[in-house]
Amino acid sequence: MSLLSGLRGGSDVGFDGYGAFVADHLPDPGPFLSETAVLSGADHAAFHRLTMDLFDERGVYDMTFGYNLARLNLDHRHPDAGFRYGREADEQVLRAEFTPTTEFCPQSDTLTVGAFRAWNGLSECHEYDLVRVRVSGEHHQSADINDKLRRLETQYRQTGKLRADDETDSAGEDVPF
Repeated sequence: MSLLSGLRGGSDVGFDGYGAFVADHLPDPGPFLSETAVLSGADHAAFHRLTMDLFDERGVYDMTFGYNLARLNLDHRHPDAGFRYGREADEQVLRAEFTPTTEFCPQSDTLTVGAFRAWNGLSECHEYDLVRVRVSGEHHQSADINDKLRRLETQYRQTGKLRADDETDSAGEDVPF
């Protein structure tokens, strides 16, 4: 078996293939997707294959599991975790709702912001003008994370920038490390 076959969910035991849509191995669509046309079947699988490539390019990796975050949708160990997608009525906007593996997932903020930046920073790779992202309401910090995602979305719509001018990649001066 090729080392790379596992990265695409190939013949690895315990993972679905990227071309498959297995509803039993995906989280149920949550409230953020309630007013959308939820992607399923080939539409879901096609966008998710693209997601894997975009997350590879932008480094959106789940450090707990040591793999591209898109692979979480394919992992049989976590059938209620991953992304679900829905098209808004105008069809130029896609919504993505992330359900983490636990309600206390410490990476949910970083992963959803990374996903937002990957999809919107590489928007020339897909058909959507905007991909809106939220974390499932089951997460204990969903209100704060989703507020942050709304601010990023508003900023992106207004300026076309993915990062606030005052935002940095390094720790602030108040952090002792």
